[in-house]
Amino acid sequence: MEERIQLVSKGLHLDGLIETASGARGAVLTHPHPLYGGDMYNPVVECLQQAYRSRGFTTLRFNFRGAGKSEGSHDDGAGEQQDVLSAVGFLAGQGIEKIELAGYSFGAWVNALTATDPARICRTIMVSPPVAFMDFSKVRPQPALSLVVTGSRDEIAPAEEIRPMLSAWNPDAALEIIEGADHFYWSHLDRLKEVLDRHLASRAT
Repeated sequence: MEERIQLVSKGLHLDGLIETASGARGAVLTHPHPLYGGDMYNPVVECLQQAYRSRGFTTLRFNFRGAGKSEGSHDDGAGEQQDVLSAVGFLAGQGIEKIELAGYSFGAWVNALTATDPARICRTIMVSPPVAFMDFSKVRPQPALSLVVTGSRDEIAPAEEIRPMLSAWNPDAALEIIEGADHFYWSHLDRLKEVLDRHLASRAT
């Protein structure tokens, strides 16, 4: 069962939920754009949490600054990168040795921009990176990236725009396209969870 916690990010208190599992694997999960209603309770974020939990990971999801009950205000992705680092540091402080980053939409963009310690982050997953909506030009190669998921009807994360970017991010990463799904995965959440489950099982860290 998840427990409510508070993270501290450069003096700001962020609202979070952690579910602790045995073992040393953990995942930080990030949510879609807070200015458009995104928060840690988003159904896709919950799908990510369920997939990781079912594979024995400690999971940590949180509200970015200015979202939900988290302090501060939206910072166009800059301060949010510090929020991600704070969440990663929190898990490390709990004894989690292998940490993964998984983000949906805006959360995937923030994760990709965040300069995390490559020795600490063993895998990253992007769900619907919003390449048609956010500026990905500053995203550097992503050696830990193993999976990108989008929908065939996702106009915010269109597969035809993701493919050329993926070759620069990490050509070894898999691209999964869920037929019929749009950016919100309405009626396709079960299929999304299947994709995540299969990937986590096949590429155990």
